[in-house]
Amino acid sequence: MVRDAAGQCLPFSLVGGFVFGARAVTLHGVSWANATASTVVDLSAEFLAQIGLVLIGVGILGVRQPGAKLIVPVCIGVVASVGVCWFFVWLQRGANSPLIVLSRRVLGGWGEAVPRMDAVQARLLAIYAAPWRVAACTVLHLAGWFGTGVASFIAFRLLGARIDFWGALGIEALLHAVLAMAILVPGYAGVQEAAYVAVGALFGQPPDLCLSVSLLRRARDIALGVPILLVWQGVEWRRKDVLF
Repeated sequence: MVRDAAGQCLPFSLVGGFVFGARAVTLHGVSWANATASTVVDLSAEFLAQIGLVLIGVGILGVRQPGAKLIVPVCIGVVASVGVCWFFVWLQRGANSPLIVLSRRVLGGWGEAVPRMDAVQARLLAIYAAPWRVAACTVLHLAGWFGTGVASFIAFRLLGARIDFWGALGIEALLHAVLAMAILVPGYAGVQEAAYVAVGALFGQPPDLCLSVSLLRRARDIALGVPILLVWQGVEWRRKDVLF
């Protein structure tokens, strides 16, 4: 929750949210190595589930508009994303993975850096030794993505749109295909709104209504994210009192 809230509400890219999320986990007794390794694997599983969601969105669009120009470039992007995901997982695996070897060389002279990276590698190997857990994580993420489709469907209908669940899911899926290319933009500022308008038009939704749904999404992120960040900072403050 800290990870998502930081990525949506703070002036950092989503990468900053990943770091803050791992930090929040360590406040509850999880080791630094385990928090880092589990975050890396979780992000890999989430990315793979997102690819599955985008494929579903392309399928929905293909059924409703077989000649849509967006289908081909999105499919090319999906194929490239699968390759990137496979390469990233490959970097994590193995007793001497390229990712860890590179980290050792870069951080070789930094005190405890090498032992810490070795600990992270050991945890990565332990996680991937139980592939069913990684598969379950991926399935749960995909279910979560479907949940965003339900939220989008409710928002559209409350604003008076004539749209069914599959249409709302298709918009949500293709929206994430666009947002995935803007991962370094803090809070997807401006990108989310433009993507909603562009993708919504493919499913017959007017620009003003799509923009309204995007603003509702922003309001939801702030309403949930700010309290989460405040609770996190409260935990950090109590930890500071204990340490000092």
